[in-house]
Amino acid sequence: MSEAISNFEGLLREALAPVEPPEGLVERLEGTLTSITEMAADELEAWELTAMRDPRNWARPAAALIVGGAAGTALVLLRARRRAQSSPRTVGGARESAERALRDLSRETRRLLGDR
Repeated sequence: MSEAISNFEGLLREALAPVEPPEGLVERLEGTLTSITEMAADELEAWELTAMRDPRNWARPAAALIVGGAAGTALVLLRARRRAQSSPRTVGGARESAERALRDLSRETRRLLGDR
């Protein structure tokens, strides 16, 4: 019975081992998120306020707002995480780590919104 349990534990460790993503995955994901954000911003810029009087015209700008916001948020988080992984680790508390993460997020958000 203990041999079966140890074999099962070994199989679990093997199955749940961390897997490194492919080399270009982060760059491809960042490029895709950037293009989605830009397309959504272009869609929103193209709309005229006079067309917004009719609720039937709200679907495209609402979709562009939601999709662009989600892609922009994911892009900010992706870039902040990459920056956090590339910076040297220092011994510090959870508070310093949280403050650093918030600074990275705000810097990346300002950078993305400043591009427009």
